[in-house]
Amino acid sequence: MRAFVLYLTYLRIALSPLVFILIAFLDYLYLGLFVFVIAAMSDFFDGFLARKFSVESELGEVLDPIADKILTLFALLTIITYTNDIYITFICALIISREFWVSGLRIASNSNQNTQTLKVSYLGKLKTAFQFFSVFTYFFSFAINNSLINFLATFLLFLSMLLGLKSGLDYSKKFFS
Repeated sequence: MRAFVLYLTYLRIALSPLVFILIAFLDYLYLGLFVFVIAAMSDFFDGFLARKFSVESELGEVLDPIADKILTLFALLTIITYTNDIYITFICALIISREFWVSGLRIASNSNQNTQTLKVSYLGKLKTAFQFFSVFTYFFSFAINNSLINFLATFLLFLSMLLGLKSGLDYSKKFFS
């Protein structure tokens, strides 16, 4: 079971650039949306199964947030490319910057043998879920070509940016205290 849980994480990493290629290059909007949903669901299931069957591993704890960040990065690059909107690009840049910042804090925390300081928080998990939902909403709006849903997706992405910045601030406070 431990291997299966890790394969779900590897699957998320492998599907991430495929989402970008399908939507940004090939304009296969429905297929890209479907692949993104599979990748995002793998995030839920790998954590759920690891806890349910008590097969958490150090490798999984390291790879899972990396896989999330890879999926988030490719999804946001897809949105930036598809919309070609400076406002959305700025929101995405802040989200991506936050991801790098928190990763750097985690690396610094681990190098100081302080692995408990920056464990994933509830707000961090909520931020990831919100990001994935806003990306789903964008991809859905692209597929059905609906500007109202696209506007809603932009609002959701803005809220996920705020959640991300708040959780990044919380992680920073924990690290520096």
